[in-house]
Amino acid sequence: MNSVRKVTAEDVPGLAILFDAYRVFYEMDSNISAAEQFLTERISKQDSEIFVATDPRNNLIGFVQLYPLFSSTRMKRLWLLNDLYVESAQRGKGISKKLIYEAQQLCIDSNSCGLILETAKKNIIGNKLYPATGFQLDSNHNYYSWDC
Repeated sequence: MNSVRKVTAEDVPGLAILFDAYRVFYEMDSNISAAEQFLTERISKQDSEIFVATDPRNNLIGFVQLYPLFSSTRMKRLWLLNDLYVESAQRGKGISKKLIYEAQQLCIDSNSCGLILETAKKNIIGNKLYPATGFQLDSNHNYYSWDC
């Protein structure tokens, strides 16, 4: 049975491999050592919340990473579900849903006002997954970005 739990520092080497695969999926260059450093910093500085999915042998097979934000209008914490990844061989087994449900539980447990995320319009799987786990598409607002 697959399970989901909060990441530990001991998970970083295995998580870095998954994180690197996630980045490569989004057309970034592979760099496992930089991924390991990035994840170590997020964990040590408590900048994000990371949950990992494991197989019955406790091998890491997926993760979700959330960053805290704040909603001024609601005067509460708001979580950005920034990263979600499951190994390709493990997809279609409900692991992504388990990771999302863990993120939703974090939101409830931290007395937050919600979760937000973005995904590409061409992400067919994600655009089916998110509504299936209770997310609603916001077609009333424009999303803008600025890169430096």
